[in-house]
Amino acid sequence: MEFQDILYEKKDGVARITINRPKSYNAFTGVTIQELNRAIEDAATDHSVGVVVLTGTGDKAFCAGGDVKWEAEGGLKGQPYNLNETVGRCLKPVIARVNGYAIGGGNHLAYFCDFTIAAEHAIFGQNGARVGSPASGAIVNFLTHQVGHKRAREMWLLCRRYTARQMLDWGLVNSVVPYDKLDEEVQKWCDEILSLSPTCLKVMKASFEAEFDYLRGTGHRNVEMISPHYFESGEQQEGAAAFLEKRKPDCSKWR
Repeated sequence: MEFQDILYEKKDGVARITINRPKSYNAFTGVTIQELNRAIEDAATDHSVGVVVLTGTGDKAFCAGGDVKWEAEGGLKGQPYNLNETVGRCLKPVIARVNGYAIGGGNHLAYFCDFTIAAEHAIFGQNGARVGSPASGAIVNFLTHQVGHKRAREMWLLCRRYTARQMLDWGLVNSVVPYDKLDEEVQKWCDEILSLSPTCLKVMKASFEAEFDYLRGTGHRNVEMISPHYFESGEQQEGAAAFLEKRKPDCSKWR
């Protein structure tokens, strides 16, 4: 399998999928999403694989969400973000190896994984309302089942930044270690998973996922209901432009 934006390796029962766009803090485009889906689906059906590890290249970012230049060019419109569904459908445990910033789409990709192991310098948070990226449906409300409504609304509506230790306290991270111990810690979790009954793990993961089936597939319906012409209104473009120009967005005229 050939890829442009990711690295994919299978060895000793572990499938490692790495977003390889370090110049953009491993932010994704439509191509990246498609390639991640292909790799996760391949790992899910490969009988030699018992666990999947998702990460990003380098020590600065796990994933900084959608590439804002791509979003500013209209990349979000009509683009299904279904990575969370793909992670859920993969009945093998998926570990997020968070090696730096996990922002926006990178943050909710991490919390949809079964386990999250983070380096001490990792930073988490959402970015949608800052850059005009209107996530909706399961991507958003899934978090309420993990940290409760107050924390979930704080994270999504205020777009604050959180340390790995804070996320450990919230229950969104399973383990925090120094960066130079990150691979060692991830391997320990992989080895433990590989020592267990793979069929039992599949059954249990399917049981967890069943609770959230009703949330799936909602996509951008809320955007279409609330603002059917959102992507033509200029509001999304203002958010993206402000980010690229390193200024605060002025969204007052859309209130």
